[in-house]
Amino acid sequence: MKHPIEIRQATLDDIPEITAIFRNTITHINAKDYNEKQISVWSYGADDIEEWKKRIKNYYFIVAEMNTNIVGFAYLKNGNYFDGIYVHKDHLRQGIGSKLLRIIESQVMMNDYEVMKSDVSKTALPFFDNRYFEVIKKQKKSFKGVVFENYLMEKNLND
Repeated sequence: MKHPIEIRQATLDDIPEITAIFRNTITHINAKDYNEKQISVWSYGADDIEEWKKRIKNYYFIVAEMNTNIVGFAYLKNGNYFDGIYVHKDHLRQGIGSKLLRIIESQVMMNDYEVMKSDVSKTALPFFDNRYFEVIKKQKKSFKGVVFENYLMEKNLND
């Protein structure tokens, strides 16, 4: 039997599960598109607990739960910038990412924005492409001295 996906606001108590999903997604899923050094630097972000607290307090930050276990999360900053979406590696292709994205899109529209933007990893590009996001530009971003290739994408929510 398929368990329902419940969506709720993230709390500070969720940080251990959120950071575990963040680290595991990067090390297991994104590793096919990025090198070892990039994966190491990127996944190290899981350890910055103060940054996670700031995101939960200051951004529109939601988690997806199945059977009271967090299986994914997403967050929005500045009203229309979709800053992150991560789904547990054991729960991919179960509609979790799509449901998180739909709720984030609704929030963007409630914030009176017509366009949603996101910096998207090579790994997540097909997910966003299949949901009517368009690549604005391919870019290289430096994080802690390591260069990452990703894509600036946007979606017009009036279409």
